[in-house]
Amino acid sequence: MGPKTAKVYETLRERLASGEYAPGDKLPSERALVEELGIGRTALRQVLARLVGEGALDVRDRSSYRVPGDSVTVEAPGGLEAWRVHGERSIYDNPWVKLELWDVEPPGVKRFEHHVVKLHHVAITAVLDDRDRVLMLWRYRFVPDQWGWELPGGIVDEGEEAAATALREVAEETGWRPKSLEHVVTYQPMIGMVDSPHEIFVGHGAEHEGPPTDVEEAGQVEWVPLADIPGLMARGQLMGSGTLVALLHILATRGKRGATAER
Repeated sequence: MGPKTAKVYETLRERLASGEYAPGDKLPSERALVEELGIGRTALRQVLARLVGEGALDVRDRSSYRVPGDSVTVEAPGGLEAWRVHGERSIYDNPWVKLELWDVEPPGVKRFEHHVVKLHHVAITAVLDDRDRVLMLWRYRFVPDQWGWELPGGIVDEGEEAAATALREVAEETGWRPKSLEHVVTYQPMIGMVDSPHEIFVGHGAEHEGPPTDVEEAGQVEWVPLADIPGLMARGQLMGSGTLVALLHILATRGKRGATAER
């Protein structure tokens, strides 16, 4: 992919990430994009094929491209009651972890006290390059006493947007800065007892700014082939739910979009 083609790729990627092309939208025709972006049709199709392979676009009838929609067919059941919370009290509180007891009453069940652990809001990012590799850290975690691969990520500071955290943490921990970023999902890793929102982002392309600046958090930085991810998962060498969620999303999306493109 030459410089001009790469620039068109980044332009379309930024439009998708910013929401200029929203889920379900149909992209302008190839002719319109060729005229607007000043690129040949063959080169444009290379860019569009790459975006399809990455899951950023769907293709229909070979030349009709759409942003994947977020529609679902299943409906949320109605008529159910939530738990009632009658009160809460703090058991332990410090800047890193809070432990509370909540007085709760599930429907049809006697009231009881439930432990609630509150941790920080976290942002984690999988950065992909144009060689089907993901930016990862080989690190040691003393709690499980284990070495393994992780994606860069960290705590969302008070008043900070999660996307800003994602960019900052990638740069601090790896020395690379993503060229574009898109939000994938927000989830809770231990929903029954722990409150710790995790924001997952996917970045595309990256510029090397220098060595990592966060020496405590940084590990051995590597661009890991996506083809290696299933094997690393089978060996138990992928650490942390955020790493697993992000990488499984990428693999699932790529497989789906690839099958769509082949049809």
